[in-house]
Amino acid sequence: MRILLIEDQAGLVQTLTQSLVALGIAVESRSDGLLADEALQHHAYDAVVLDLALPRLHGLEVLRRLRGRGDTVPVLILTASGDTHDRVQGLNAGADDYLPKPFDLSELEARLRALYRRRLGAAGSVLRVGSLALDTVSRRFAVGEHHLDLPPREHGLLEALIAQAGRPVSKFALSQRLCSANEVLSHDALEVYVHRLRRRLEGSGAAIHTLRGLGYVLEGSDAASA
Repeated sequence: MRILLIEDQAGLVQTLTQSLVALGIAVESRSDGLLADEALQHHAYDAVVLDLALPRLHGLEVLRRLRGRGDTVPVLILTASGDTHDRVQGLNAGADDYLPKPFDLSELEARLRALYRRRLGAAGSVLRVGSLALDTVSRRFAVGEHHLDLPPREHGLLEALIAQAGRPVSKFALSQRLCSANEVLSHDALEVYVHRLRRRLEGSGAAIHTLRGLGYVLEGSDAASA
């Protein structure tokens, strides 16, 4: 999962980024509303964590612009504890959830995971391609009755592909989803991870195909390969 954290308190950004990255969530951050709006126009995220009291452009306006562009990425608003007015305004502007400050990291993680599952349209369910399965709650892969334990990068790559099974995902989008803002994943490195996954998926009934100029697609292995 890759999120955009929009928050102007540097200490909170650093703490949340370190904690979420340790949980396997890639984090990109912006410290003011205009920079956040620009990032949301040019990059894809699985979820957004949005503070409202932002410099240059208020969080509510960031949210209104996002929804005005037809972007349905899940948005979780951070609000001051007990500030009902902010919560109501945020939900009316198109937010999906809110969390009052101060909050527990485990609750933030749980809410982000729930929003991600909801976006997949598979809350509490299992995604399958062939005998490959992803439990969207535990985020564990299995092939048949056997768990498939993967290193973090390979896990994130396969999770992104199975979420869009049957549809191509560009190399750029995959690289973004596997990295935080200060990291760069080359296409060569991405191809190495794809090669490793292809070997792991042999006999699973699922295969990663290359679509020239489009990226990669995860399909049943009986689909035509490229």
